[in-house]
Amino acid sequence: MRRSNLLTGPRVELRPLRADDWEQWRGVRTRSRDWLEVWEPMPEPGSPDPVADAAAFRSRCGAWERQRQFDAAYGFGIFLRTGEFVGEVSLGSVSRGPFQSAFVGYWIDETHAGNGYVPEAVVLVLRFAFDELALHRVEAVIVPRNARSRRVAEKLRLRDEGTAVGLLQIRGVWEDHVRYALTATEWDERRDDYEREFLGRKRFSLWG
Repeated sequence: MRRSNLLTGPRVELRPLRADDWEQWRGVRTRSRDWLEVWEPMPEPGSPDPVADAAAFRSRCGAWERQRQFDAAYGFGIFLRTGEFVGEVSLGSVSRGPFQSAFVGYWIDETHAGNGYVPEAVVLVLRFAFDELALHRVEAVIVPRNARSRRVAEKLRLRDEGTAVGLLQIRGVWEDHVRYALTATEWDERRDDYEREFLGRKRFSLWG
């Protein structure tokens, strides 16, 4: 099955990261380190740092590509239409069989936060998840005090399904996470509203 490598919105384009994106990616991750890492798991002990090591970044890109090939996860860089890299959005832990589900995750360069790029990118990924991958359910899990990430979920009217206690280890601490979700039925009901509100009135092609 062909799966899109380019998702296009009015202000952002999403595509898998490549080895030659390292300089842009490293620049964003370096200047936004304190902004981002507080919400992220600790790296495995002894693992190379892709911010400092181009080979590690290349391996990271390869790992995402292998997961894409196996329908296990889909990672996209968020690029402005000018070509500037500003963040990432992904569908992870894709489960088939009776689940047909995945988790959406996202982050943005601190200097570009608040411009609405993330909601636009997430809507593009939701459309990819439901209309192309034929998933039934997409979830987002967010640390309760991460107000900015929660605002994205709430702006998109994802359903708050409560708090999972000690769900993920963040910076070495088992953290509670608020669980948000959207089903394919809800997506079908809201698709036109999402596209009008976040992608403009023009319908942008799944195929870019």
